[in-house]
Amino acid sequence: MKPTLRAVLILTLGLLPAVLPAILDSRLSILWIGFAAATLVAMGLDLLALPGSGRVPVELDLPPVFYIGDEGRAVVRVKNRHEWREIVVDIILDTGGVLPPVDSTQATIRPGMEGSIEIVLRPKRRGTARIDALWLRWYGPLGLIRRAVRIPVDRDVPVVPNIRGVRAAALKLFRSREFMHGLKPERYAGDGSEFDSLREFLPGFDNRAIDWKASARHVKLIAREYRSERNHQVIVGFDTGHLMAERLEGVPRLDHAMNAGLLLSWAALKTGDRVGLFAFDEKVRHFSQPRGGMPSFAALQRQTANLDYSTGETNFTLGLMSLQRRLKRRTLVVLFTDFVDTVTAELMVENLGRLAARNLVLCITLSDPGLATAAEQAPMNPATLSRAVVAGDLVREREVVLMRLRRLGIHCIDAPAEKVSTVLINRYLEIKRRELV
Repeated sequence: MKPTLRAVLILTLGLLPAVLPAILDSRLSILWIGFAAATLVAMGLDLLALPGSGRVPVELDLPPVFYIGDEGRAVVRVKNRHEWREIVVDIILDTGGVLPPVDSTQATIRPGMEGSIEIVLRPKRRGTARIDALWLRWYGPLGLIRRAVRIPVDRDVPVVPNIRGVRAAALKLFRSREFMHGLKPERYAGDGSEFDSLREFLPGFDNRAIDWKASARHVKLIAREYRSERNHQVIVGFDTGHLMAERLEGVPRLDHAMNAGLLLSWAALKTGDRVGLFAFDEKVRHFSQPRGGMPSFAALQRQTANLDYSTGETNFTLGLMSLQRRLKRRTLVVLFTDFVDTVTAELMVENLGRLAARNLVLCITLSDPGLATAAEQAPMNPATLSRAVVAGDLVREREVVLMRLRRLGIHCIDAPAEKVSTVLINRYLEIKRRELV
């Protein structure tokens, strides 16, 4: 409990008129004593009328997750158990981690009523938002005394990529006929590798589809029909090295990659595939075994929140060899990474080639529109000429690296950040249709 600013101002402003009469006549000093005594009595009465912490119960509701760049709302419920007077409450959240400081919020709670106060929280980056404590401050009826209470919260809330746009794009794709392929009971003779049924062999069928044992039993040629598999194993991998922490259109490359990776995960889980997560930079940061079912998507979303930005150099040898040891069956490995030139990409190409010997590898990089613009810029002066030459060399070396990867049987996507999700889903659907995994 402390005096308020109002109490301090009253004492300060009342000092001058109380002291002047005492200077003119010492017998008038009783005026200052009376003024000070009256102020103290008023403060005492205000203290007696000040509701105790037991009469102002508080509850705090936090969202399960926060989304980058989007508003999250914490709801504080305050109940006024006082029977005859309203209270004015100041509320402050003590935040940490990736949450910026929050200004105080004031609310007036009527007698015997409960008020719900929304506090807007906007995370600065992906990670973990920390709510340490909730501070409440309310005043006496005269506004001379205040009471402050600290309520420990100690809650961590993950901050994940904003997938609301991802979900909208996924739902749009899910309505299409191509995306639904493999989910509906449609039959495509000769497609897929999972046995579906037997039927009479007809001209034009693949001779390799003949089931000789069934043909002997029926005394006529019987062919096997297959359908697309729905239990492929997919690993979504993220390079979390320093190159992926660079900003592209105001957002780190890693966050662009995670948006596309979550969209792919949603689509893969919807089609019956199993999805796992892998992340590495100078060492392995995370690995989760592939799991199926849509409930796994929430777990993947939370796991991405724990992948921090790194300033270390990416160790492709350690990371990709570790991933290869963990894979027990042929897997679609979707790796989001980046490189600068052919020299920095040498170990990446070598280790991706080893991984592609037993798995299907899809390598995704984010192209920088600014680099292409600089390469095509007219040389108006020596500075722009030098910039155009350097940018042109980087663009050509990037194409050389991608060509080397394709020759190793690695599928490559190099697309702008705003288009990478669509291109990735189309490539995934093509892989599903062609049964490449």
